[in-house]
Amino acid sequence: MATPLFETSIKSLPLLGRGKVRDIYAIDDDKLLIVTSDRLSAFDVILPDPIPDKGRVLVAMANFWFAKLGHIIPNQLTGIDPESVVAADERDQVRGRALVVKRLKPLPIEAVVRGYVIGSGWKDYQATGAICGIALPAGLAQAAKLPAPIFTPSSKAEAGEHDENISFAQAQARCDALLAAALAGTGKTGAGLAEEARAAAIALYYDAADYAAGRGILIADTKFEFGIDAAGTLHLIDEALTPDSSRFWPADSYREGISPPSFDKQYVRDYLETLDWNKTAPGPALPADVIEHTAAKYREAYERLTGQHLA
Repeated sequence: MATPLFETSIKSLPLLGRGKVRDIYAIDDDKLLIVTSDRLSAFDVILPDPIPDKGRVLVAMANFWFAKLGHIIPNQLTGIDPESVVAADERDQVRGRALVVKRLKPLPIEAVVRGYVIGSGWKDYQATGAICGIALPAGLAQAAKLPAPIFTPSSKAEAGEHDENISFAQAQARCDALLAAALAGTGKTGAGLAEEARAAAIALYYDAADYAAGRGILIADTKFEFGIDAAGTLHLIDEALTPDSSRFWPADSYREGISPPSFDKQYVRDYLETLDWNKTAPGPALPADVIEHTAAKYREAYERLTGQHLA
């Protein structure tokens, strides 16, 4: 197991910013270096303890899905080795945990697909009988499988804020308002891109869920992010179908009426819920057993889905 990386210290490239998990560097006008750290966020707060190998798992799993789903939509990958764009003494910081990607304009929405009623969708359904304005059959139990997957976008919040579920019409309006300049001269509209994103997200979910089911894992829901190039062509960006962006359930433990165990950071959230913590920064330290258990969950998800062991 590699030494956990909380944040990078690369000097050979300009640092553009640090997200909750990723550090982003500029390579040139067309490409970025994205390094996935072992940071863990919960309730939108970055916790002080890294999860060993988490970043390597996320990158390996995202690469697996980018390759498997490339027939559905173009993605951000360039095929350039991250170790080739940094100084020799910085290569250990990117090895196995970084991607060189195209510079693309992100859509201002999170493209969430739900196959089961759980999480914030379960809360919405209990209150309104719908999720993001999509009416659902009455009498569904918690964690029930939906008749068909649904696209339930959310706003892409600014730092320190929370994403909020929005209707598809609101997603179209956001894309129209915030992508007008980027789409000028392409003949495309933000509303049309939102429709493309919905179709792509549903197609990606169907393919991934079908594959994962054969590996004994149910994909309850997942979040995709999309971006556009100068021509307005939609690409899959960020990460795809990882434990950070998805809710994975072991099929042999699934049943309706409960929140099933999952291969993601839900284990950490459940621990944090037992603490007297107001869910604002700074986050509490994690006990060693919680860190170890969470690291094992991430690795198991990767190994079960890909059939490979993390080097």
